[in-house]
Amino acid sequence: MSNPAQKSFPVSWDQFHRDSRALAWRLTSLGTFDAIVAITRGGLVPAAIVARELNIRVVESVAVKSYDHQSQGGVKVLKPISEQILDLAKNGGKILIVDDLVDTGATARAVREMLPGAHFATVYAKPKGREMVDTFITEVSQDTWIFFPWDLDVTYVAPISGGTD
Repeated sequence: MSNPAQKSFPVSWDQFHRDSRALAWRLTSLGTFDAIVAITRGGLVPAAIVARELNIRVVESVAVKSYDHQSQGGVKVLKPISEQILDLAKNGGKILIVDDLVDTGATARAVREMLPGAHFATVYAKPKGREMVDTFITEVSQDTWIFFPWDLDVTYVAPISGGTD
C-alpha cells in the first residue's frame, strides 16, 4: 500500500467466513454447479467455503499472476485449468469460478476467456472489475486496499491519542 490516500479495509477470518457463506447463499438461487474453479491464491479459501455450503465435490484451481500497476499490466497463467473441467464446460456442465476479489478485472478477464460460459463470483468487487463478475457480496471503492486475514498478524497498536497506555 504505497499510496497514503488509499483507504484500508482489514478483513478478519470471521468476517471473511461470513462473507464467503453469504456468497454461497446468494449462489443457491442459481441451482446446482458441477464444479468450482478457484483462482489461486486468494480464491482458494472462499471456494472451499462455497464448495462446502453448496455441496460441490469437484474443485479445480487456476493459477494466474497479475502484474501490478508498476509492471506491464500483463497476466501470466502459471497453472491452467484441467482438461477435465474444460471438457465438462464444453459439454454443458455448469462451472462456478470463485475469487476473493475482482480489482481491475485483468485476472477475471483472462479466466473468463478460458471458461466463457462459467458463472463468476467474488466476495469483494471494485468498480473497475465489477463488470467481469456475475455475483459478489461487497463493493469497495477502487482506492481501497483490502487486507485479507492471511495477510495480517495480531500486533500491538498504539492508542489514537499517541499515549502508551
